[in-house]
Amino acid sequence: MLNILSLIQVKAFARIDGALLALLWTASFVLMIYLPQSMLGSLLIVATPFFVLWRLIKFRTNALDGVISFRRAFAYGCFTFFYASMLFAVVQFLYFQFLDSGKFVQMLLDALKIIGPIYKQNGIDTADAYATLGILSGMSPIEKAFTFMMQNIFIGSFVSLFAALIGARRARH
Repeated sequence: MLNILSLIQVKAFARIDGALLALLWTASFVLMIYLPQSMLGSLLIVATPFFVLWRLIKFRTNALDGVISFRRAFAYGCFTFFYASMLFAVVQFLYFQFLDSGKFVQMLLDALKIIGPIYKQNGIDTADAYATLGILSGMSPIEKAFTFMMQNIFIGSFVSLFAALIGARRARH
């Protein structure tokens, strides 16, 4: 049976934590665009699963007295990623619309030129990667933002699964 109050509570906390996750992603995005040589932007992205798990544990501890079912933990994670993805898509749209001027795709192209010889050494063809960059460069800002939003939601569902497996706790009897 669906408990409406539990769903409202999960969504309320997920909205707050989704906004915090969107801030983390925005900081990472800015660092990756404006300081591409720094590893800090990549480090912030890698921190995403740990951040979501940390916020899940705080939700479990502070709002639920240390007990959360797998289903509720999974729903919390999915909603958190959904809200973060929506907010971050707005940030990306604004960036692509007003600030980018092709810089993002050029940065990816430069990275592919550096990594390309390593791929070729290992027998991996880079033609598909170049074709993907061609498609990406032809997209409008809203299409790019929507594409990344859907990617974030998809990946977030898998991260939420693992966060729920780790963060779920049953009541002690």
